Amino acid sequence: MAPATMRTRLARLYGQRDLRLEAQDVAEPGEGEVLLKMAAAGICGSDLHYYQDGGFGPIRVREPIIPGHEASGHVAALGAGVSGIAVGELVAVNPSQPCGNCRFCGERLPIHCLNMQFMGSAMRVPHTQGMFRDWLVVPAGQCFPAGTSVSAGEAACAEPLAVSLHAVARAGDLKGRQVLVTGAGPIGALVVAAARHAGAKTIVVSDLADAALDRALAMGATRVVNIRRDPAGLSEYEAEKGRFDVAFECSAAAPALRNAIATVKPRGLIVQVGVTGDIILPLNALVGKELRLVGSQRFDSEFALAVELIAHRRIDVRPIISHAFPVDQAVTAFEQAGDRSVACKVQLTFLP
Repeated sequence: MAPATMRTRLARLYGQRDLRLEAQDVAEPGEGEVLLKMAAAGICGSDLHYYQDGGFGPIRVREPIIPGHEASGHVAALGAGVSGIAVGELVAVNPSQPCGNCRFCGERLPIHCLNMQFMGSAMRVPHTQGMFRDWLVVPAGQCFPAGTSVSAGEAACAEPLAVSLHAVARAGDLKGRQVLVTGAGPIGALVVAAARHAGAKTIVVSDLADAALDRALAMGATRVVNIRRDPAGLSEYEAEKGRFDVAFECSAAAPALRNAIATVKPRGLIVQVGVTGDIILPLNALVGKELRLVGSQRFDSEFALAVELIAHRRIDVRPIISHAFPVDQAVTAFEQAGDRSVACKVQLTFLP
């Protein structure tokens, strides 16, 4: 067991571009808990917004927070009563902690838990602390074994893949479908992989950066369009009221959503994955084509599926991992993550 005096390094954010490397004590795992030696943790778009802007929309960093909600580690010690997991195993950590008691948990919709604690989130006060640290104690139920065939960096991609699997599940059966994905950041690229895994026939991807589009091709896209260089690149898909069955809007950019509305066929579906503030919609087109516009937030049972797909490389996430930095270079890692011309999934690594 870990001694009470054990220390862990961690990256703590105090406000806009104020990220500091600190240390604090690590307790022994209690009943039903495990101690993890963290291995890899990805910087998400929300983490980047916290760092660059102090938050996004109404969600602000109002007190010091340890970011990080997509991570993997090795089991170092088990608390009392823990079974089904072994010391030394590589696990992916599910950051979701629904309460189990509210209205939506009772309706088997824990994704909409009224008291959700999501690791590394500033949505509530006190903030829920995250995983950018060398050592972490978590409930055993949040740990999902990732096998022995993949790297810790791959296992740490389970959370964003789960987000993408949930978005694809919101679209229903994709077998033989024509699909558009707008935005080829980490989530967009993983939506491509999830749609391909679900049997989509054609997957066209649009973005502003060639590096992102190259990764989309590696993840299974059949065609890519650089909208910055070719603003009319999707216009051919507007013919006869639209060609796509489904669009996944992953950029949260108003022009991308307008492109989706213009290119999805009547009674088609748009799944909104990216988030932003208020935007103006072409409602006449949305109504006239009888389109369905649905949202997709986070994930539920898809986390276990994501770990399984990664563990057996039925979805290979390696093409999206662009950079890795040790945790003591966390500021450099965040600055790199902000450069979309070259970066996709930037990860922090921890002492072996």
